[in-house]
Amino acid sequence: MLDVQPELANINRAMTIAGSDSGGGAGLQADLKAFAANGVYGTSVVTTVTSQNTLGVQEVLELPIALIESQIDSVLTDIGTDVVKTGMLYSSEVIRSVAAKISQYDIALLVVDPVMKAKGGAKLINDEAIDTLRNVLLPMATVVTPNAPEAQDLTGIVVNDIDSAREAAIKLVELGAKSAVVKGGHFDVGPATDVLFDGEEFRLFTTRRIDTSNTHGTGCTFASATAAGLAKGKSIRESVSDAKGYVTGAIRNNFPMGNGHGPLNHFYQYWKSD
Repeated sequence: MLDVQPELANINRAMTIAGSDSGGGAGLQADLKAFAANGVYGTSVVTTVTSQNTLGVQEVLELPIALIESQIDSVLTDIGTDVVKTGMLYSSEVIRSVAAKISQYDIALLVVDPVMKAKGGAKLINDEAIDTLRNVLLPMATVVTPNAPEAQDLTGIVVNDIDSAREAAIKLVELGAKSAVVKGGHFDVGPATDVLFDGEEFRLFTTRRIDTSNTHGTGCTFASATAAGLAKGKSIRESVSDAKGYVTGAIRNNFPMGNGHGPLNHFYQYWKSD
């Protein structure tokens, strides 16, 4: 019989429902790294398998709906979870299925990362599925975390600065999300400012830009770090603030890997550098 340490018996849990990145920089691999680095136990549901590296996405295969649902059932009927984070959901059928399972299991905390394109530009969602994401899953979200292009696709608002990010965040909450973070990494000028709107007030999180091309997986990591905070009982504002700090540190301590956009350093707080 295993001797379970008391301090680990009630560890918080987070589930990612997302696509697999064979290069390990983004997708559910990045999610699990971010969960672990932020002190929660991560479980995963694979929706899509990609052939992917730092240069781009070469192939995409969506898994059967029954298998996706079976993974969710398998984890939630045994391990359970304190929060669910969604990433790459390639089709309307998958989005509706995941939404139904979230309702079935009364998931109270949901972080929706509306993954639409890979770093290299490859599409990671069908065009018709964007409407389903907007109308079915977005209204269930505790937090939705789009970058500027994703916010534009969801709201129809051109997002290129803080003012337009505020406008888009308001629209996302009007569409049903409890709160929205419109990320500023794609803004044309100025620092990297993320705009949080919780339905009542705004909060800005600003850091200086870091000159590096090794930013693969930034969006996945931010959403997962936010989910980890919520899993531990933190407020939305505190979870987003902590996630911003964590991602900034992971970018600042990045390392070269491959011949394209390298990954963040998810474990910069633990790995010793020369």
